Amino acid sequence: MREIERHAHQHALTVASAASLHVYVSEWENGRRPISERYAKILRLLLGLTDDELHGRRSAAVAAEADGYDELVNRIDAARTVSLTMVKTFMDQTELLRTVDRQMGAASLVDQMTGHLSTLEDALTFAVLPETRRPVARALAGAATLAAWQALDSGAVERAWRHYELGKRAAQEADEPMYLAHATAEQAYVLCDAGRPDTAVELVRSAIRTGGTRLSPRLRAWLRAAEAEICAKAGLANDCRRALEEAVRWLPEGDEARDPDMLSIFLNQGHLTRWRGNALALLGDDDAVNSLYEALGALDPTFIRAASGLRCDLAQAHLARGEYDQGREQLQQARLLANRTGSVRQRRRIERLKQQL
Repeated sequence: MREIERHAHQHALTVASAASLHVYVSEWENGRRPISERYAKILRLLLGLTDDELHGRRSAAVAAEADGYDELVNRIDAARTVSLTMVKTFMDQTELLRTVDRQMGAASLVDQMTGHLSTLEDALTFAVLPETRRPVARALAGAATLAAWQALDSGAVERAWRHYELGKRAAQEADEPMYLAHATAEQAYVLCDAGRPDTAVELVRSAIRTGGTRLSPRLRAWLRAAEAEICAKAGLANDCRRALEEAVRWLPEGDEARDPDMLSIFLNQGHLTRWRGNALALLGDDDAVNSLYEALGALDPTFIRAASGLRCDLAQAHLARGEYDQGREQLQQARLLANRTGSVRQRRRIERLKQQL
């Protein structure tokens, strides 16, 4: 109810009174009142759900049931026309969605991302020959992993898990160990959020082993940084510090952040400084504050969601030192940024930290 009222206030919308909203929410949950489009538009953004999920409908089939061989052959023939140019178009669409997500958040992208994945899955389902399937599978692996992270940020945990599984299967078919390692490592964060950090540590280490020698140096550094954060959440302080040392060792020199072999990976010294501060804050290390303020000064201003997470990290570091005023100030800034992106995951973290004030 509070989130509906806040959203309505921010966007100058008229909604029912608090008493009426209390009744509406109860009746929506119990199926006694249909959700009107007026409220469905708000709820889709707040909950990060598709329209079908919001209304409890089963997802529509990818396409109408094939009515005999003619329809099947038509679909196969259409899939054969998927050229490298079309695959590049798929990748460009994923890149556009990644950019919008980074700057505006995932909540407004649910329907676009769902349609994009559906198109890619359809292309792969009816592609017959390996030379056609592999490029499409590679594009699907990248898109599914992005969709999974967006779903996790929006609080749709089961959808996130299923998207990660889709991304892993696509990466295996494409014979792309970098994509497989990346999807597996990100999936470990779902386990962390579910309160299973020990299992998450095992999964992220499995991702590193899976990639083996076929990982790029920047991705290897990214994986070690992820391992460090997850080890910190599991209370494995020594393992965390060793993983951070490995991340520093593998990170290429220079200011360039993007991995040309793995476009979803952004990591340079500034990003790694922030990651180190986050891990140290989780361990309650006094040195975390300095690392985090250094990272804040170097942060790309277009990384809105990352800025919200960084403010949360700073709040956690200040609270660990008993600096409650500074912690409160950072949480206020984090909430403003989380509201801009609609991040359910960040807002949950903010609420947990507020309980320490």
